[in-house]
Amino acid sequence: MSTECLKPQTGGPQSQSLSQGGQYGALASGTCLPPSTSVSWSLPRWRAYLAAAVLCYINLLNYMNWFIIPVFISCLLVSAPVFGYLGDRYNRKAILSFGILLWSGAGLSSSFISYQYSWLFFLSRGFVGTGAASYSTIAPTVLGDLFVKDQRTCALAVFYIFIPVGSGLGYMLGSTVAELTGNWRWALRLMPCLDAVALALLILLVPDVPRGAAEKQGEVAVRAPRSSWCEDVRYLGRNWSFVFSTLGVTAIAFVTGALGFWAPKFLFEARVVHGLQLPCFQEQCHSQDSLIFGALTVATGIIGVMLGAEASRRYKKVNPRAEPLICASSLFATAPCLYLALILASRTLLASYVFLALGELLLSCNWAVVADILLSVVVPRCRGTAEALQITVAHVLGDAGSPYLTGLISSVLQAERPDSYLQHFLSLQHSFLCCAFAIVLGGGFFLLTALHLEKDQAWARQPGKGTLDSKVIASRNTESQGLLSGTSTPTE
Repeated sequence: MSTECLKPQTGGPQSQSLSQGGQYGALASGTCLPPSTSVSWSLPRWRAYLAAAVLCYINLLNYMNWFIIPVFISCLLVSAPVFGYLGDRYNRKAILSFGILLWSGAGLSSSFISYQYSWLFFLSRGFVGTGAASYSTIAPTVLGDLFVKDQRTCALAVFYIFIPVGSGLGYMLGSTVAELTGNWRWALRLMPCLDAVALALLILLVPDVPRGAAEKQGEVAVRAPRSSWCEDVRYLGRNWSFVFSTLGVTAIAFVTGALGFWAPKFLFEARVVHGLQLPCFQEQCHSQDSLIFGALTVATGIIGVMLGAEASRRYKKVNPRAEPLICASSLFATAPCLYLALILASRTLLASYVFLALGELLLSCNWAVVADILLSVVVPRCRGTAEALQITVAHVLGDAGSPYLTGLISSVLQAERPDSYLQHFLSLQHSFLCCAFAIVLGGGFFLLTALHLEKDQAWARQPGKGTLDSKVIASRNTESQGLLSGTSTPTE
């Protein structure tokens, strides 16, 4: 077996940008390295489509399991960075299989826990959230390595359609099974059967795709060192397209979190103001508003994801910055729709429902497009970490706190007003206006993303690019040269 000698890059944009991120280890120098072990990797198109279909089916089950009984978001936030780290370094198919086994086993075991061990039940639901985090973090990166360009956009659109569909089916399954059997626990016992089918399909039909395979950036053949998690995070912190798009996603999550929690109550109180509903002073009031809002969310989610993906696919042909511009435009259009839905609620319910549906439709246009942005601006070796950080930031600064903040503003406003049902409604209405400002801010972040998009995409497309700092590269190259020459390098 012969050694493989790599010549150093001289001239051109790759060598000029080396100090900003650089290549991995000895790739940045002209040293001779041990023989290559990698081979070209390809997959028939029908196999890629079949693998994508399996991933979409599992995503449906993921959100059905999640929303039969919503999980603790804290467990998802803690575990997402861990799975992002693992997904960038180890076998992603094995990690996805582990996630399915975890949420399926935790869901089934929770159905047999008695009421006196409620803490154990909540703990098991937390494990469901951990399993969901593994899939939500890693599955989009596998799709990103199966497809590129328009095919990736379409695949992501179908994948994210199953989020609202799975969420709605989870609610429906829980309520339907409880009505038929008289015990909601049977819903938790039914899902493992579907999960078992998903696990078998994953093992049999989804290949272990090399990172960057779709962009012909398969695993680097030389024995170069892998960057650490801290180095990956530093790289992502300097990737302005990723940073600004993540802040834009956070604004979207802020609004969807507030709407999901308070919109049914707001619509109920609007019906009371119009004399269509009797007032309710209990903590839980029975009405159809939750069902109506849920149906609107599912319908607008499906249509919105498809419209956003199709608009992105067409507009990219004439403008390379199409994706962030579409996100910014949809958010700027969402703000007046949301504002009118809130203001008109006290005058005409029909108009309020129409503008609320339009607002949710425009918000949903972003989900697949945002995922496409991340996959296009981040180097393949770092996409799992990027997905995890985006999920964590969006939840921590977005939907984890927006319901509380909206309720707090409403309480502060109500404290300064007369104690009446109308004033309760107006206080909640005015507190919701912060969502309109947040969504405009998110549109601004996507405009900033458009300024940096092409540069970051060009960097991510360069073969062999990594995330190591230039000082780390220099030191590791010195170590590699010492090892190859049979001498050791002194340590400080």
